[in-house]
Amino acid sequence: MRVGAGESKSQFWQRMVTLMLALTLMMPVLFMGLPDFKTAHAETKPLAAPVVVIPVHHTVENGLYNFLERAFREAEEMNALHIVLDINTFGGRIDSAQEIGQLIKNSPVPTIAYIRGKAISAGSYIALNAEQIAMEPGSSIGAAAIVDITGNEIEDTKAISTWSGLMKGAAEMRGRNSQIAEAMVDKNVGVTMPEIGRTVPKGEIVTLTSQEALKVGYAETIAASLDEVVKFIGGENHPLITMELTVAERIARFVTEPWVATLLLLIGIAGVAVEIFVPGFGLPGILGVLGFGLYFFGHYIAGFAGAEDIALFVAGIILLFLEIFVSSFGILGILGALCLFSGVVLSAYNKQMAAWSLGIAFVLAVVIVVIVIRIFRHRGVWNRFILSEKLTAEEGYVSASSRKELLGQTGHALTPLRPAGTAVFGEERVDVVTSGDFIPAGRTVKVVQVDGSRIVVKEMKE
Repeated sequence: MRVGAGESKSQFWQRMVTLMLALTLMMPVLFMGLPDFKTAHAETKPLAAPVVVIPVHHTVENGLYNFLERAFREAEEMNALHIVLDINTFGGRIDSAQEIGQLIKNSPVPTIAYIRGKAISAGSYIALNAEQIAMEPGSSIGAAAIVDITGNEIEDTKAISTWSGLMKGAAEMRGRNSQIAEAMVDKNVGVTMPEIGRTVPKGEIVTLTSQEALKVGYAETIAASLDEVVKFIGGENHPLITMELTVAERIARFVTEPWVATLLLLIGIAGVAVEIFVPGFGLPGILGVLGFGLYFFGHYIAGFAGAEDIALFVAGIILLFLEIFVSSFGILGILGALCLFSGVVLSAYNKQMAAWSLGIAFVLAVVIVVIVIRIFRHRGVWNRFILSEKLTAEEGYVSASSRKELLGQTGHALTPLRPAGTAVFGEERVDVVTSGDFIPAGRTVKVVQVDGSRIVVKEMKE
């Protein structure tokens, strides 16, 4: 495009800018009337409502809830016909199971739990929250007593009452015998089940096989395969979609395990400390950063850690590092430790468990660092502030020029020697000392010892 006749360049560019602004303002209007190709495509080719299978395997913990939350959300977005919870677990955390149970109860998509293998402890609670239960032959449900980390039963009456109440509530909600659910938790309840001719006395925990569960109303059907479950809910003509954990979710589930979190904190603390106090290796520092990185990455993906928690932790590391080189009377060190501790604890789902993990990791890390420092103490950072090299005469070093040639020579004291003073040997004035004697000026002296620049003389008696 050329400048028109009688039009200056400034007018030309002004016209061009005005045109571009007009086109920009009109762009939304131009595209407003265009059809939504994605919507149109979906309307012309409707997809049958799928049956969504969600695996509930291994340990019930924090990462599992986040996976299930995403899976339920996507199933709802797909307008799923049914959700099949493929359960095979020995249980896990009660708080995580409670959240998962709430998620199942609130789901607008119908749910059925398919127990393949075991639905023990927290797994039984998850199954009871589903609208229906199908069980594989040989599978079992129950044994929901509360145990500690070592597997020993907890006798805390309050905790047992709370957990049994949750189990009873889930059973009642689905029209099942709540006393059986209570007896799965509390061994002091006992229950009689006339449908199977069995009485579980007080002192025992209830566990049901697939056949027993079917007869007492704790299962709607026995299915040898997933296809039979799909047929039972009337979804055989619908697409079957199985939800899978993403790589990030797999890492999050693994990292949020209490023992794994403790191990990562141990690697992080020990690695960074060794790199600071015994620098030069590189590998401990890399491992330390990876340990902390995996810990926070897993908790971030799991939805527990925020950017502020990570920033708090990084600030703590920086303050601890500065404490080594800056004299702050311990202030930076204390602030750094508080930031580090707060970052680790606040980024975890269970703050008390995180505090214990950090405490255990710190104690073990101190032991490891002390051992490493003792082995490689010659590489310690403190050696940068200490002069450890010796400059000896055997290696050819001298502190000053030696006057060995004066040994045995005689001269006279130029000044009184008390015991230091000046003497003359020939025409040379030399600083000398006596062995402690007082020698007046003018007396004859003889050099009896030369130690570097230190020349010792004694008076020559006439």
